[in-house]
Amino acid sequence: MKVRVIRDYKCAYPEPLIAKEGDTFKMKRKKAEWKGWKWCIRNEDGARGWIPEVYIKIDGGNATLKQDYDATELTVKQGDKLTILTEAAGWYYCSNKEKEKGWVPKANTRVLKKKK
Repeated sequence: MKVRVIRDYKCAYPEPLIAKEGDTFKMKRKKAEWKGWKWCIRNEDGARGWIPEVYIKIDGGNATLKQDYDATELTVKQGDKLTILTEAAGWYYCSNKEKEKGWVPKANTRVLKKKK
């Protein structure tokens, strides 16, 4: 599916969390602007970032990643066209024409209608 950016978005985390399936985290209470995201701190090295709840198995204040995860966000401009790769908690993980991949808020995009 393709979307067009209707509102600019600037990456808020220039050093994204990149994690592998099975990585373990401590979850920290942090007010989330987006429902369905958890602030996690990796036990191994202290790397931290927001992870969609659907990507983690929660056990009390701990979490285990159920699949590989890359928190890279894309900086996009109004009018950009993106290809959606997956969706989670109000965000699209997508690629742009330069083949860069990252997360963009769903609210900043509009789905393009398929041409007949």
